[in-house]
Amino acid sequence: MSRNIIIYGLALAGLLILLKWLEWRFIIFDHAIEVYSGALALVFTGLGIWLAIKLARPKVQTVVVVQPAPEAPGQEIDEKELARLGLSGREQEVLQLMAEGLSNQEIADRLFVSLNTVKTHCSRIFEKLEVKRRTQAIEKSKRLRLIR
Repeated sequence: MSRNIIIYGLALAGLLILLKWLEWRFIIFDHAIEVYSGALALVFTGLGIWLAIKLARPKVQTVVVVQPAPEAPGQEIDEKELARLGLSGREQEVLQLMAEGLSNQEIADRLFVSLNTVKTHCSRIFEKLEVKRRTQAIEKSKRLRLIR
């Protein structure tokens, strides 16, 4: 008896699934344009939300700050470091004047050289110290005890 009930229940469930499937099939055929445009709208809405999240995310940049060594009175210049970096006497002089806050033109006037010569010295100093800016060059040269 229970076997008949189970078979009868499974047959009714199968029939119900078949009828629902046919109902959905006819609904989709009757409203195919609406269904497809709705699905397309959902896809593009999801794509737009994903793209907005990707573009609105702030770009985080890590900056490492190296504290300069405290200046000791009578701090001597490290000649070994100067030789290792290959800084010439004139480049060291230009670096010292940069640290004093002089502009390129003021350095050129003080050393009796052209402005282009000072710019060349500065670019070579930047290359040898592996920096991009004057402030970085001054900070690194003080830390390495290349200038006073």
